Amino acid sequence: MSSQDEPLEVWIDQDLCTGDGICVQYAPEVFELDIDGLAYVRGEGEQLLAEPGATVPVPLTLLQDVVDSAKECPGDCIHVRRSRDLVEVYGPDAD
Repeated sequence: MSSQDEPLEVWIDQDLCTGDGICVQYAPEVFELDIDGLAYVRGEGEQLLAEPGATVPVPLTLLQDVVDSAKECPGDCIHVRRSRDLVEVYGPDAD
């Protein structure tokens, strides 16, 4: 099973977030800017998850948008990891 087929999850490190909103432009279904100017992931029912380290599953249909968000993020704060073993596959800590 390739990482493209495995369940992935995404989280944002708000301590590094610059509030540029590039992630929201790429994947508004997954990311949202809050009133504090920082980006957060969106959970069930589009609820903003403000807890540090909160993760949400990456829908396969939005995988490329989420990956592009992680690559283009000026704060290097978007982390995409495999759900099974929590190994980062896209983002600043990916190999």
